[in-house]
Amino acid sequence: QVQLAESGGGLVQPGGSLRLSCAASGGSRSDGIFRLYGISWYRQSPGSQRELVARILSSGDTGYADFVKDRFTISRDKTKNTAYLQMDNLNAKGAAVYYCMVPRIVWGQGTQVTDSS
Repeated sequence: QVQLAESGGGLVQPGGSLRLSCAASGGSRSDGIFRLYGISWYRQSPGSQRELVARILSSGDTGYADFVKDRFTISRDKTKNTAYLQMDNLNAKGAAVYYCMVPRIVWGQGTQVTDSS
């Protein structure tokens, strides 16, 4: 069974940066999963619905929500079965639980990003 594990969350000051990671595990079924199916990052803050932040398709094409364009970058390391979300110039609205997911297959448990201001 494929599992996803996010890491890299923490406290962030306005204008700061964080890099989130999403590691896939589960033996041979996880090999190349991001290349085959793509990967998406979502976030959810208290009282709000979960929203799409960024995604990378199996083709390698990327897409971003308008509220993070030019500040966040999604990427994947196909050899390590790991995906990343580089978040720069963070603001208070970036405080949320961030989840990675492989479409129609699996969600991670989330990693918390907290505004320290």
